[in-house]
Amino acid sequence: MPNNRIIVDLSDRNLYLLDGDRVIRSFPVGIGKMLTRTPAGEYTIINKQLNPGGPFGVLWMGLSKPHYGIHGTDDPDSIGREVSHGCIRMYNSDVLDLSPLAPINTRVTIRP
Repeated sequence: MPNNRIIVDLSDRNLYLLDGDRVIRSFPVGIGKMLTRTPAGEYTIINKQLNPGGPFGVLWMGLSKPHYGIHGTDDPDSIGREVSHGCIRMYNSDVLDLSPLAPINTRVTIRP
């Protein structure tokens, strides 16, 4: 059973999927803008919803911090930029690739 966890590095705007201490995938992400920064800290994935509607793209993965999540986007140009209200945005194809590798209770570390 892999020991998968996620690190979101806000400084380089990438999400890293690790098995133990080894990076197995990395994905570019969009992050919170200056007034609604993505909160650094330790969280877990607590729920998932396919096709949540609105700006959340094809998949929502909710974090243990209420109202924050990792999700797809209906605006692919926003990836790599500081644009969200604090959530972590991914390309729709990337969030679909990540989801089966990051089950409920996966650790998510967001670092500045």
